[in-house]
Amino acid sequence: MLQNQDITIASTLELYGGSHINKDLLLIENIAKFSMPQVSRRVACLFLAVCRSGQFSYTLDTIPYQIEPNHIVIISPGQTLDDAKVAADSCAFGIMISEDFFQEIIANIHELSSLFIFSKAHPVCKLQANEMEKLENYFRALHKMVDNTTHHFRTEVVKSLFKTMIYDLGDTMFRIQSSEDRKQYRADKIFSDYIDLVEKNFKVQRRVSWYAQQLHITHKYLSESVKAASHRTPNEWIDYYVIMEIRVLLKTTAKSIKDITDLLHFPNQSFLGKFFKEHVGMSPRQYRNQA
Repeated sequence: MLQNQDITIASTLELYGGSHINKDLLLIENIAKFSMPQVSRRVACLFLAVCRSGQFSYTLDTIPYQIEPNHIVIISPGQTLDDAKVAADSCAFGIMISEDFFQEIIANIHELSSLFIFSKAHPVCKLQANEMEKLENYFRALHKMVDNTTHHFRTEVVKSLFKTMIYDLGDTMFRIQSSEDRKQYRADKIFSDYIDLVEKNFKVQRRVSWYAQQLHITHKYLSESVKAASHRTPNEWIDYYVIMEIRVLLKTTAKSIKDITDLLHFPNQSFLGKFFKEHVGMSPRQYRNQA
């Protein structure tokens, strides 16, 4: 992998190949064969990896993690990977999926969305034997369908398989989240409650002070707790949900830019366009029209 460049599906595919659907989904048989980044690299897609054997270590958003067999790793778009090391006997399969493709699959399933928010603060989880077996089976089924390029509904079947896999993975994350032996820090609880409120109100309320009032804590305490639990600010989380919603509406509906502006309570189309371009790098119209 090239240094000082985002880790993308396109760049990974160019260097290593693999079973894929356009630049939206890439299946990786063994991540250990990759040249792992030794310098900070931003991950520009959702990256799921499951360790079969050996050990891995890396730093994610400046926090070090150790990966062992039956661990699942979930790296979200925008997180920074650094100092990755792989033992010689290691083996791990992985799935890279673009943010747009992922959001199309889980659109309007907010409960699953919140579980992936949880994974940002807990990116490494231990799988039970049956959970590991199910993920192995899903990976094989996905691989078989992705490689079946003559299937008329190939992409739709892959989306359905992936969505079902995410439901099962969500069940695993519920188990981990509610496990009695997992310490429930105060910051985690505030973060969880904050995300729940944001999911329900981001279309109308985008002031952090309003969320602090609803949670009966100070603006400062909310900011410190969310930052401690997720390594992002409350404003960044609000922006994340707004951008995610705009992307889904642009890609999966025929709503006009004006309709989206009104739906998300932006003062005008120009304001929405500027906001979107700052975060995505292109105008809403360009985003909708891109291949």
